[in-house]
Amino acid sequence: MTTVGDARALNKAQRNELGAFLKSRRARITPEDVGLPPGPRRRTPGLRREEVAQLSGVGVTWYTWLEQGREINVSVQVLDAVARTLGLDAAERSHVYRLAGVPTIPSPHTETGLPEELQVILDHLAPLPAVLLSARYDLLAHNDSYESLCPIRAVGDVITDVNIAKRVFLTPKCCNAYHHSWDDLRRMVAYLRGAYAKNLHDPSWQEFIDELCTKSPDFATMWARNDVAVPISRVKTVRNLAVGDLDMFVTSMSLPAVPGSWVQIYTPTNEAAWTKLRTLLAMSEQDRGEPWLEHRRVNHPELLAG
Repeated sequence: MTTVGDARALNKAQRNELGAFLKSRRARITPEDVGLPPGPRRRTPGLRREEVAQLSGVGVTWYTWLEQGREINVSVQVLDAVARTLGLDAAERSHVYRLAGVPTIPSPHTETGLPEELQVILDHLAPLPAVLLSARYDLLAHNDSYESLCPIRAVGDVITDVNIAKRVFLTPKCCNAYHHSWDDLRRMVAYLRGAYAKNLHDPSWQEFIDELCTKSPDFATMWARNDVAVPISRVKTVRNLAVGDLDMFVTSMSLPAVPGSWVQIYTPTNEAAWTKLRTLLAMSEQDRGEPWLEHRRVNHPELLAG
């Protein structure tokens, strides 16, 4: 059990680590780097504390106390200003926010898209279906086996959503490949709640949650529970109209190379599921898609375009 003393010691250790990290970043920047005159010879390399404070628009005393590890109030906005002055990259910013204990930790993001080797890795996991998801369940990449198991491209002239949470909560259960139990759904919402807390600064996250709450009473009810969870490996039943239900063991792994993302790998739990998966992968795209299209023609003609 963590005591109050333990918590205070941890907080102090984090602030000391934060101060040491800021000093090291300050030492690597020269006055010329930030448009200041070099001035007289300096006793230590890098910028002075007062220069960082001035360039960041904060008080000298406040910044000094921050580096000294004192218990002072900090905000994302002020830390952002300090991070800009010190030229911190995405990983360094996230490190600073975490050590400062701010309530919102902006997630680092890549400007150049997904690393090319990720698709190669996903492809080489075949015949196991594999998918890369964002913290918001946006589908970022997948292999052909996953496409066969859980169709995500157009089926006939039906355009499906590439956000898994929306597909789960906003499409008819009878033609949804994600055959989740109530417990599965609650865990999905609980994971989203935890990820949402790290992205309170992002308006698109609020719009995403508002849309799901408005359009799905089930999601709204689960969201109101305020549960939090992390992705775990578990057995799930996947519905595929071409071969029937498959019991799959879903392994979830985080992927630091793409901050906030995680990989799901589907492994059949028994020989019957393996047989169905092999049968599915051996079928043509048209043969796999026709049962889904026929289901929509009969049961949901309003979903068909045109």
